[in-house]
Amino acid sequence: MNKWFCSIVLYFLVSFNVNALPEVRVGVLKYGTVNWEIDVIKHHQLDKKYQFELKVTSLSSKNASSVALQSDAVDIILSDWLWVNRQRFDQRMYTMFPTSMATGGLYISASSSVKSLTDLKGKKVGIAGGSVDKNWLLLQAYSQKKYGFDLKNQATPVFAVPPLLNRLMLRGDLDAAINFWHYNARLKAAGYKSLVTVPQMLTELNIEGQIPLLGWVFDQQWANKHPNALTRFLQASAEAKKILLSSDKEWQRIRPLIKAENSEVFTLLKKDYRAGLLREFGHKEIAASQRVFEILAEQGGRALVGNATALSQGTFWHKDTLENIANTIQ
Repeated sequence: MNKWFCSIVLYFLVSFNVNALPEVRVGVLKYGTVNWEIDVIKHHQLDKKYQFELKVTSLSSKNASSVALQSDAVDIILSDWLWVNRQRFDQRMYTMFPTSMATGGLYISASSSVKSLTDLKGKKVGIAGGSVDKNWLLLQAYSQKKYGFDLKNQATPVFAVPPLLNRLMLRGDLDAAINFWHYNARLKAAGYKSLVTVPQMLTELNIEGQIPLLGWVFDQQWANKHPNALTRFLQASAEAKKILLSSDKEWQRIRPLIKAENSEVFTLLKKDYRAGLLREFGHKEIAASQRVFEILAEQGGRALVGNATALSQGTFWHKDTLENIANTIQ
């Protein structure tokens, strides 16, 4: 009787496991804006709709995210394509599904006497992402091409974490600043304006197309083994973005999560988030990314790109999957 009972229990356990939804483990920064999307997926049960189980791990830093992925603690993280490309040239075969495009720019106060980059000679320019911040490097290339002005050596770079950078700007301790998009929104709400935007930089550098910034990053081998789980997660992610793109009501629901200081900041965060979503990705965008890589490699050197000498063919995940899912975010 005991053997028979154990056999029945084992049968049902095996049957349950066979029919269980595939699990996707995602690592996200604890206070990152990506949590807005994750909350939408969870609230609307999009993981159940697309038949997978979403497991979310909160991580403390970008380095913690990469360690979690490399140690197989998570399946997917949000990161940038230059990091992916660098890993591939070190034989760590990660790949990316891009989700957002490069935005932002250089901000100054509304009362600033600075009219062009050449006016920043001898002045303090704050940079949030460190000496190899991509927008800072693009700005240097833009300044050199448009004005013949060596911004890096003629101005005084000041590197600081994003919250401190905004405080320094608001106190008047900096003449200009490059910060992450959600901190730029807060500067705009305080009356600051852009001196030059990333799209303007790219146009001057003869780069056309939407340049990706961040995306979902995963191991290529894991993706090949779990194509259905990956596709289902990407579909849920795309639908969550579509909800945030179209529904003001949804933004009101997640407003406590956003932690906007006031209604103007909230409105700008919503507007800039929507503007930064990557709507299309194909040959044109890949070619543009290759050109951006060349510029950034020249400006930032191995400290930024590592051993990479070009844009790896596999840095971005399968083109057909990219197009099919990206086209749903309209």
